[in-house]
Amino acid sequence: MSIKAASTSQPNYPAILKAVLWTSLFVGYPYLVYQGIAYGMGWLAVVSCAGVCLYRAWFAGQTRARLLNSLGAIALLLGAFFVQALTAKILPVLIQLMLMTLFGRTLLSNKGPAFIESVVLLQFPDSPPAVGLYCRRLTQIWTAFFGFNALMAAGLALWGSDYAWALYNGVLIYVLMGVLAIGEYIYRRIRFADLSLLHQGIPDLKSTVTSLFVNGRKVYLDTKER
Repeated sequence: MSIKAASTSQPNYPAILKAVLWTSLFVGYPYLVYQGIAYGMGWLAVVSCAGVCLYRAWFAGQTRARLLNSLGAIALLLGAFFVQALTAKILPVLIQLMLMTLFGRTLLSNKGPAFIESVVLLQFPDSPPAVGLYCRRLTQIWTAFFGFNALMAAGLALWGSDYAWALYNGVLIYVLMGVLAIGEYIYRRIRFADLSLLHQGIPDLKSTVTSLFVNGRKVYLDTKER
């Protein structure tokens, strides 16, 4: 399979739509928390997340998943009752830690291939070894990035103002992600300019993001089984 052929395959629109909906909820969460705290309803976002956990627990196919989601819902409800503002603010920290763990665990010697390499292999099974090594380095960078975000989110949740917390988690973190993604795309074209990949069609930024949305869940489910 050539890279040109693989990059023109039909996208899975239902999967893309589902990913976009979840991403929109994730992106809008800091704004909802900020507005909720301002109007004395900081519990609303936390209770909504607890509802999502209960929904996942109800439809989970495995006992372990049901238990974890149920415990998560209970913890969120208790937090909404006793320390609603802090509980609402700490959720992005947990999400960044989850992402850091998701990417980082695939870097272990017995858990490979690396997360981004797995995404690329689903789209381009015949990628040369140089691409695999590059994807591993890129996975390391994103792992460190999520760890940095977790530290920043935790610090702002504990000691920052509501506005500073919402600004970083709702705006700046995505600006940094965009800078990292665009910078990587530019470097990618320079890094592989001497390979035959370039004239065959290195995936553009849009194709890369689409592939991450569509194939990211497949890789996530696969890493859970490793």
